[in-house]
Amino acid sequence: MTRIQRRPPRPGVEWEFDSIAFSREFSRSVVTKLLTERAEYGGWELDRVRIGNDGVRRVVLRRKIIRAVRTA
Repeated sequence: MTRIQRRPPRPGVEWEFDSIAFSREFSRSVVTKLLTERAEYGGWELDRVRIGNDGVRRVVLRRKIIRAVRTA
């Protein structure tokens, strides 16, 4: 259902991406609730939504990767 991949859009910034597909049986309000929970508790934000001809919603979420810098 989900696949996480990483790609840097520009130097110094890294994003983590997560793809989710919701079947057409899920109502709009259910999908909104599920995505809101992932945003609140996982730190994800909406990157892209595509609705196919078959009614499947393909959602791409992203969150910034924060690298800890070691101090001396």
